[in-house]
Amino acid sequence: MNGVGRIKIWALVLAMWTIVWPFASAHAQTGEAVATCIRPIERGQTAAAMFGQPQGFDCRDDQSSYGAGDFWVLSQPLTALPGDPRERLTIAFASTWQDATTLHILYADGQVRRIAFTSATTSPYLLLGPMIAVPLPRMAARPVRILWEAHGAANMRGVVRGARLQHHAEALEVEGQLGLLYGTIMGMVVALALYNIVLWPALRQPLQPVYCLLLFFITGYALCSSGLIGQWLPWLDNNERHRWNAIMLGGVALTIVIFARYFFEREVFRGWLDLMAVVVFALIAVPNLAFALLAPLWIRTLDALVVAGFAILLAFLIAVLVQAWRRRSNFLWAFAIGWGTPIILAMFRVLNAAHLIAWRPWIDQSTVLSMGAEALCASLGVAYRIYLLSRERDLARADERVARRLADTDPLTGLFNRRAFLDQAIGRSGPQTLILADIDHFKRINDALGHDGGDEVLRIFARSLANTLGPDMLVARIGGEEFALLADAARAPDAELLLARLRAASYPMGAKVTASLGLCTGPMASEEDWRRVYREADQALFAAKDGGRDRACWGVPLSCDGYPPPPLPNNRPRPRQERGEKGVCANGGS
Repeated sequence: MNGVGRIKIWALVLAMWTIVWPFASAHAQTGEAVATCIRPIERGQTAAAMFGQPQGFDCRDDQSSYGAGDFWVLSQPLTALPGDPRERLTIAFASTWQDATTLHILYADGQVRRIAFTSATTSPYLLLGPMIAVPLPRMAARPVRILWEAHGAANMRGVVRGARLQHHAEALEVEGQLGLLYGTIMGMVVALALYNIVLWPALRQPLQPVYCLLLFFITGYALCSSGLIGQWLPWLDNNERHRWNAIMLGGVALTIVIFARYFFEREVFRGWLDLMAVVVFALIAVPNLAFALLAPLWIRTLDALVVAGFAILLAFLIAVLVQAWRRRSNFLWAFAIGWGTPIILAMFRVLNAAHLIAWRPWIDQSTVLSMGAEALCASLGVAYRIYLLSRERDLARADERVARRLADTDPLTGLFNRRAFLDQAIGRSGPQTLILADIDHFKRINDALGHDGGDEVLRIFARSLANTLGPDMLVARIGGEEFALLADAARAPDAELLLARLRAASYPMGAKVTASLGLCTGPMASEEDWRRVYREADQALFAAKDGGRDRACWGVPLSCDGYPPPPLPNNRPRPRQERGEKGVCANGGS
């Protein structure tokens, strides 16, 4: 890929992110962020008591440091949102693995309202993102604090993350924007998959089914991680959605290993990188499979192993890029541009999962969106790779045709050689006329003109023969100064006219060149037929030479299945041959 092509693709990526980024950060741009504090639930505690004891909550440590279990999560005092105070409010927060959640809402007049749902009944509150958005009951007073009561929280990266207080209308507006964006991404991904499925039978590139599998997992991950599948299937347990989210993301990771293996040239993976690909595949597959089958058992340990697998995958992809650069891969830039953004954003996810950076809504959002951008860029990369492979295949075929032509061609005259002539002659249907032409006294010509002059005579003689060719006729130099011409019997050139043409050609230094012709008509369906016809034509050629040269002699015609043997021309006998059969000769010089 040249520099202009890379600039165009980078411009495309930047343009896409100019459109995508406002949507990706939409949740972060509406409403007010709500800070939260945590404490484990103990026997006998009540929500009312928790509202009265805010000093007992931990507001400094990372929530995930408490491990899995049951927790109270208390918001800091809520600020009044600008706008009409009568507008309905919504508290939105990231969806996490929890068995049951109850929201206790404290209002300024002291009243407390509660909204409870389980993992199985989360669907009505699930928005794209995926965010859980719970509309707050309308009261005369405004809400001042919210207390989450979470049971069975895996707490892998926090119990309540990214909480925001929003106007309900704003949340629905963001939902509509993200729905349009996710629909566009998934429609594009599905279209790319169908396009490659349709092309695969024609192109037969092993990369294509792998790419389609990758697109399948990207689509599944987009459905699960965005929460869209939870909206489409309201009966789906939210924890099961998280499980399928992990399965699809693991599928993406595993397929990337295979995709990279097929995307680049074989030389890139030769040696240690090939072994590393197998190891990385296993280190991703085992913990992801264990998470899918065993969660919530040992869920935090399994999650840590899954995160470690993704960190190893990132190191592997970087190693692939370095090795591709070292091996001067033609596909380096296509892969780097297509997967650069997802790799960088995956690094942020790994850092967040390792608790090295704080969670932000755009981390989850941008991963899905970057995969959509990757699908488009990777499709360009796949198309570019297929183009290069097709060009290489076309060049190889052209080289093969050239090599075959060189192998089939007499280098001096440009006519077929004996082998190529026989390949195309044997197997023809119907009676065929074989003409053997031999230059008379060629040794004298060679001695008089020199070898260069003799070669030029051969070239001019060959050109004169070739100029007589009609449809389906073959002509070849079968050795020395001997040539062969084959044509359907009904369209064979007239021997006398052929002799005249050969005699009239302009040869070097005004040399007079004549030829003797031996002709025979017969079948050419098999190699045995060829030998019989050639033997007759060769005897006729000797008869022409014995009869004084510069003339044509016909051998005895041979019968052909379905065709009677043609009569001898002019019914004039030729000199008797060894087999005692009679043909005819015509004196071309008389």
